[in-house]
Amino acid sequence: MSDAPDTLVGMIDALVEPAAPVPVSLMPQTWGWAVLALAVVGIAGWLILRRARHRHASAYRRAALAELERAGTAADVAAILRRAALVAYPRADVAGLIGTDWVAFLSRTGSMTFPPEELTRAPYVAEPGPPSPDLRRAADQWLRSHQGRAP
Repeated sequence: MSDAPDTLVGMIDALVEPAAPVPVSLMPQTWGWAVLALAVVGIAGWLILRRARHRHASAYRRAALAELERAGTAADVAAILRRAALVAYPRADVAGLIGTDWVAFLSRTGSMTFPPEELTRAPYVAEPGPPSPDLRRAADQWLRSHQGRAP
């Protein structure tokens, strides 16, 4: 007689446990994955650096917008705009502008028309008053939208 089990339970008991498989490595098997990982890290680093440079270059905008919120007179608004323009554009292009040339420069480099009489008279008024809503809105729009050549 043979030693073969003749019942199902006997057959199951006679099964031999298979050997454990070799563990699979989670490391990439080709150089292409390493190159791809380096490219992703490089691009991420470049994007972070670019964002940091942009943030640094536009710091004057954030400072000018914060000052604009606290500006109490039209002369304050005019001074804020002048300082921001001197940072954003070459000094030779901005420093000599006065009167209607200054207002035209702001209107040309921004996306809004400035009220010329208020902006040109503001530094010379004996009793300065608060800036008009139009001037404040135009200054805010200019600070947010001008395309200067800041460092």
